[in-house]
Amino acid sequence: MELKLVALENPKGYNVILGQAHFIKTVEDLHEALATSSPHLKFGIAFCESSGPCLVRYSGNDEELVELAKKNALLLSAGHVFVIFLKEGYPINVLNAVKMVPEVCRIFCASANPIQVILVETEQGRGVLGVVDGLKTKGVETEGDIAARKVLLRKFGYKL
Repeated sequence: MELKLVALENPKGYNVILGQAHFIKTVEDLHEALATSSPHLKFGIAFCESSGPCLVRYSGNDEELVELAKKNALLLSAGHVFVIFLKEGYPINVLNAVKMVPEVCRIFCASANPIQVILVETEQGRGVLGVVDGLKTKGVETEGDIAARKVLLRKFGYKL
């Protein structure tokens, strides 16, 4: 077996959800979950099929995001992994809907940070061991950092 480190390509810093599911209808079900979550949400989905023709299956409502999802799914080429790129919405707005799709097994991360995916490759195929989401922690927040965090959450509208 061989370990590989693959950095997701996300040149504009879009939000990404990386997960694993188990069935060919995943793409259509994820599309429905995202499309019904917000009329303004733009997204692209790609799913690595793991049997039969082993294709990258895809869908979405924004061509740029669909292309990014397809490109990254092919880079990963890992069993039943899906990649969702979002704009005009955040993972916090759709994560529960994604998790409720019956064939979704797990979410590896949901982030706009740089993401590195740790893969294992065997003679059979590839699997995700884990992810590196963002940068190394630099310290513990101060009282000033706490105040800034609270202001930012209220600016985004997540707290009153």
